[in-house]
Amino acid sequence: MDDLDLIDRKIIAELMRDATLPVAQIADKVGLSQTPCWKRIQKLEAAGVITSRVALVDPARIGFGLTVYVGIEALDHSAEWRDAFTAAIESIPEVMDAHRMAGEMDYLLRVAVRDMAAFDAFYRRLTDAVPIKNVTSHFAMERIKHSTAYPIDTKTR
Repeated sequence: MDDLDLIDRKIIAELMRDATLPVAQIADKVGLSQTPCWKRIQKLEAAGVITSRVALVDPARIGFGLTVYVGIEALDHSAEWRDAFTAAIESIPEVMDAHRMAGEMDYLLRVAVRDMAAFDAFYRRLTDAVPIKNVTSHFAMERIKHSTAYPIDTKTR
């Protein structure tokens, strides 16, 4: 992040807010002309800073009304188990996020499903795919805040 200058940070902030903005509007907002702005965006994409541009949707409006945070304790910590676990969660589309954790749980998953029956089907697929020591599920009752935009510094330092 330290190698990104103020203009790059402003471009990233604008794209995180609305990736559908035309380059001309982004350029105007960050104080560049269109061509240099487009070149910077391409450079940020090539460097892997911008990884994709997507449409965000309301999960409930497309039939995914239940969000579950699933804590996983690994049966063992071998490379073979990790590889099998990774393959399993990558093959299950309901897993929206997966993190290897420090602390009491080894992995934390964010799972999006239609309802409890769909979660049960997910649970069975996961536990059939790889042996797990412990699974702890936490069901979200309400999404109070949601953002995909990181709080990037767009002020001069």
